[in-house]
Amino acid sequence: MFVGRITGSVVSSQKVEAMVGQKLLIVEPLRVNEKDQSDLTPTGRSFIVVDTVGAGQGEVVLCVQGSSARFTPETKKLPIDAAIIGIVDQVHIGNREIFNSKD
Repeated sequence: MFVGRITGSVVSSQKVEAMVGQKLLIVEPLRVNEKDQSDLTPTGRSFIVVDTVGAGQGEVVLCVQGSSARFTPETKKLPIDAAIIGIVDQVHIGNREIFNSKD
């Protein structure tokens, strides 16, 4: 699993039947700041993921890859390798909060 920020979306008018109606989002993985562990920083990579939770632009989300992406009822018959399975509210390192969606 990894956390990432939604940076965009993908629209595809031609696709396999199983993917019709699926919301595709672009997610940039985030990592804990290596210098001081004070926040989450972008990695510079991007993934296209299927949204199973109704996430939106700019939100921080929890994603799975590989066969785990097909373990939800919504995705088990889809030809995918990445899916959003949650919207992140908070991230803590030790006893310190480094991300809060309310901020």
